[in-house]
Amino acid sequence: MPPDELVHTLLGVAVLVAITATTLGLRRTPHPWAPAWAVLRGGLQLAAVALVLAGVIQNPWWVGLALLVMFSVAAWTATRRLGADLAHLGLVAGSMGAGVLVTLAVVFGTGALALTSRYALAIGGIVIGNSMSIATLVGRQLNQLTRDHWEEVEGWLALGATGRQATATIARESIHHALIPTTDQTRTTGLVTLPGAFVGAIFGGVSPLEAGRFQLVVLSAVMAAGSIAAVLLAHWLAPAATRPDPLG
Repeated sequence: MPPDELVHTLLGVAVLVAITATTLGLRRTPHPWAPAWAVLRGGLQLAAVALVLAGVIQNPWWVGLALLVMFSVAAWTATRRLGADLAHLGLVAGSMGAGVLVTLAVVFGTGALALTSRYALAIGGIVIGNSMSIATLVGRQLNQLTRDHWEEVEGWLALGATGRQATATIARESIHHALIPTTDQTRTTGLVTLPGAFVGAIFGGVSPLEAGRFQLVVLSAVMAAGSIAAVLLAHWLAPAATRPDPLG
């Protein structure tokens, strides 16, 4: 990248971050600088990843290791967001892992995408990231709805229902709400948004038709992996014998 492009990029990012922090600060929103730190951290991580991937993207073993690291960080991040301890890490990782493995097996097993290091890294990273977001959403939604409707849950428990039976409706609602952002984004693709994978493929010299084919596979994979992760995690976390503590 030419030095002048880098300078202009950093300037633009700095102005956008300042606008974000100022807007939140004027409204006295808690932690107004959190988005700024997130952008800084994301930028540093992207720079590091770009340097690493430049040397490993052609090696399937290194790509596999990179995906494993991505998944580990994603699972731990989702677990922390749910206020859970290490005992719950297995539930989160198991839910996300099942969705990711089933989805990638279908994508490459059916030939929807060729099993290459580049495709594995690209779609694997996207699916892992979205599964993390959906797992976080379903866990937090389940916690909040259980707390809000605890009188109903307690009533079912008093009638002899199991913890799972008492929260069955809440678990279904949590799954539905957790999938709304992904569903809306998928439904409005091409009309409201141009996904990063689609735009990136075109910038990389791929034809719009081929980029659209790749993006369609990505959207389907994200929905499938997210659905599996949401259903499994809600199933495992739903049973409640006492009112859950609020999440931070």
